[in-house]
Amino acid sequence: MEFSRLVDEITAAHQDYLKAIYLLRSQGREATNAAIAQALGVTPASATNMIRRLADMGLVVYVAYREVTLTPAGEQVALEMVRHHRLIELFLHDVLGIPWDKVHAEAERLEHVISEELEEAIAAKLGYPQFDPHGDPIPPKGGAEAAVGQSTLAGWPTHRPARLCRVRAQDSERLRYLGSLGLYPGARVVVVDRAPFNGPLTVEVDGQRQVLAYEMADTLLVNGLGEPEGETYA
Repeated sequence: MEFSRLVDEITAAHQDYLKAIYLLRSQGREATNAAIAQALGVTPASATNMIRRLADMGLVVYVAYREVTLTPAGEQVALEMVRHHRLIELFLHDVLGIPWDKVHAEAERLEHVISEELEEAIAAKLGYPQFDPHGDPIPPKGGAEAAVGQSTLAGWPTHRPARLCRVRAQDSERLRYLGSLGLYPGARVVVVDRAPFNGPLTVEVDGQRQVLAYEMADTLLVNGLGEPEGETYA
């Protein structure tokens, strides 16, 4: 089926599934039926029925008990939804002043209904940005999300300064908590110490010492600041 004709048949539910599959795979996770169901808060049976429908539409490749993959047409739809979502988040945050912990839920609702003209107007107003308020890359129009080399703060070496560049937590409570610690994209972070067996980390955030759970640190992606090799920091 031609993509232009297919677009008319794609519902918001189809878009949600395609985006969920794309996001799982972009995070290095397998887009299994169970993972997709969990991501969308539906039963595995409901997920299976929808995935089969998407396969019939030529948007995914589905084989029972194996990972679901997107076809080129399915990926095109998913990327457009990701672009809508992240542009809306940034517009709500930067232009309307909505806190970063509230923009995700609003963008989930609005991403399905904005026109291509409004999408372009938002992008132009924001200066064709590359990242949303959480540091997630905004795919360019008609293009793929840029690959960025990053490491989790949970696995970052101690005493080596890093720059927080991406926060993968999306729920409001976690984002508010991270914000209370100053853990926004752009913050300078140093892992001072870590407890064994995936215990909590002691970190300095822009010079302020904090204790952070391992699972929380695992949602934070960082890059190095380019200090000389072998130099350590107290």
